[in-house]
Amino acid sequence: MKTNRFTKTETYSPKNSKEKALIYALLSLKSETDMTNFIRDLMTLPEIEEFSNRLEIARLLTEGGSYELIAKKVGASTTTVTRVAHWLFKGCGGYQTVLKNK
Repeated sequence: MKTNRFTKTETYSPKNSKEKALIYALLSLKSETDMTNFIRDLMTLPEIEEFSNRLEIARLLTEGGSYELIAKKVGASTTTVTRVAHWLFKGCGGYQTVLKNK
């Protein structure tokens, strides 16, 4: 794992009942099929690809890859890699939790 350590500097709370409903909707899905179907209904194909790229960038960052190489490998900009790195190392811990559970 890269030497950068996670330091939680951000917090988030749902701003309204709609955001809370989205969180509960995601929590309610227990099977891969149900989650796949919901994600496809919720997002466009480019959105699914973008969010998938962000998760892959986070995974590669934890392996210690350079921003330039990660951007090239994933087909993203170094700006996107930098943004993901910020949330990975200084965000709310969501990437950390997901990557730990893989």
